[in-house]
Amino acid sequence: MADRRMPPLNAVRAFEAAARHLNFTRASEELFVTQAAVSHQVKALEQWLGVPLFERQGRNVFLTPAGQAYFTEVREILDRLVEATARARIADAAGPLTVSMLASFAANWLVPRLGRFNAAHPDVEVRISAQDHLVDFSRDNVDMAVRYGNGDWPALDVVPLMPEDVFPVCSPALLDGTRPLRTPSDLRYFNLLHDDMQINWSAWLEAAGVADIDPDRGTRIDLSALVVDAAVDGQGVALARSALVGHHLAAGRLVKPFDVQLPARYAYYVVYPPRSRELHRVQVFTAWMIAMAEEAGMRPAALKAIETPLP
Repeated sequence: MADRRMPPLNAVRAFEAAARHLNFTRASEELFVTQAAVSHQVKALEQWLGVPLFERQGRNVFLTPAGQAYFTEVREILDRLVEATARARIADAAGPLTVSMLASFAANWLVPRLGRFNAAHPDVEVRISAQDHLVDFSRDNVDMAVRYGNGDWPALDVVPLMPEDVFPVCSPALLDGTRPLRTPSDLRYFNLLHDDMQINWSAWLEAAGVADIDPDRGTRIDLSALVVDAAVDGQGVALARSALVGHHLAAGRLVKPFDVQLPARYAYYVVYPPRSRELHRVQVFTAWMIAMAEEAGMRPAALKAIETPLP
């Protein structure tokens, strides 16, 4: 089997630039390194090959016969590598965008807005993977994800999207029934809808100053999207997360009967592996989601100020 030992690739790149310019200073400017670094890399390559590649006459440098022969082949190889990389990136950029997220977030926040993205970016085909487990980017064919948590996901680029508030919502029909819902104390007459949020009715009632209502009674549903649907149907009062009910409030299907709200412990983040960082479809979709959150007033100034990996 042929010897597959590779030369130091950074040194090969430095040599190619220096040989093309016949000038170490211009090579250093192209590579965004110091002239000393280029000189060091070239010397390391000469030592690895065991032959001189340049000869120096005063301030000028010239290729040796061995250097000229090596440069001819190296330049052809690097040109082919650049072309192959460009073809791969074009093919990848033309593919669909696959985004993983919680089903509740997809149904109640993203999908109602998705038509606007499709109209603005008809060249990007979006595929939503709605799932309640964390995607494994090393195994699953997913470009990016929207995650709900504390933002601590090592080895991924993490872009803050928006925080959440928690507050009661209900059908507007409950405001004018036989027992109108006027104050937090009136909740004693209504079915309380629960999901598995960390902020529950007990915490909200305490914040609202209500002590004589059993916070555990009512209907429990372990999927937030279904809790919201039950509230829209008038089945009770739900303790809802702001990201999941914004479009229902705007459309009048739900109302927010009280001003008391609590900040959620977690927030939404856009995450993607470094390999997705420069994909056009990832960049435009991330920027669009941020714009949608800002338009809805769900992205406070403090969050906007956080530096993100996007260019």
